[in-house]
Amino acid sequence: MRKIAVSLLVVASFNAQAAACNKPIYLTFDTGNMDVAEYVAQVLRKHEVKATFFLANEKTKRGDYSLDDSWAGYWQALKKDGHAFGNHTYFHTYLVKDFDASTVMVKSQFGPDANKARKISQDGLCVDLNLVKQRFQKLTGASLDPIWRAPGGKVSALYIQMGEVCGYRHVGWSKAGFLGDELSSEKFPNQQLLNKALHTLQPGDIAMAHLGIWSRKDPWAPEVLEPLIVGLKKKGYCFDTILSLQQHSEISRIIKP
Repeated sequence: MRKIAVSLLVVASFNAQAAACNKPIYLTFDTGNMDVAEYVAQVLRKHEVKATFFLANEKTKRGDYSLDDSWAGYWQALKKDGHAFGNHTYFHTYLVKDFDASTVMVKSQFGPDANKARKISQDGLCVDLNLVKQRFQKLTGASLDPIWRAPGGKVSALYIQMGEVCGYRHVGWSKAGFLGDELSSEKFPNQQLLNKALHTLQPGDIAMAHLGIWSRKDPWAPEVLEPLIVGLKKKGYCFDTILSLQQHSEISRIIKP
């Protein structure tokens, strides 16, 4: 199993809204192929769950891209529902490695430089992040929240610092919060992933899934999301957005799902 570098967000304090919730879970979604996007929105709305979405302009199952005008109504509805929205880089740009003290090697999944390793400076990352900000503003009329998540959770101290200079604090996920929706459904069936999440998630954990994954045969959300929410609520958990965290520190770890 490949190692996934993630940046874990550690809770330092809560605001008044979060204080009323003694066992919070911070549910987050990265864009992905958007195949289950509508289903996720419906389940969250049904159970009055607030979540945080990290947006990239990814190719969708229906052939367009997740930040095209055709998705305006979707993002507007989620904004109206009270969710939070962070940056996931416009071209879904993965960190490869630090190159020197001021530049990094990256590889974008989409865009004119797709699948090409290249060096970028501070300005290059800011351009990528600002494209998401501009598209979200155009699609919803609202401002993007000042948080971001590096694709694949691949970060370095330099990459995190570069994001902060661009105006974004990095948000990873907790070890137990890796919900496994991008893993093989043959090796990790949905019931197994559900049972694991219900057993291992702890108060304050940040959980991560996607709005659709190309590689998984049996989609995660239709079988896991609703019973996960119901099961956690029965155990006394509640849900809030990342914005309810007032302070946090960054911890880099290597996680083997």
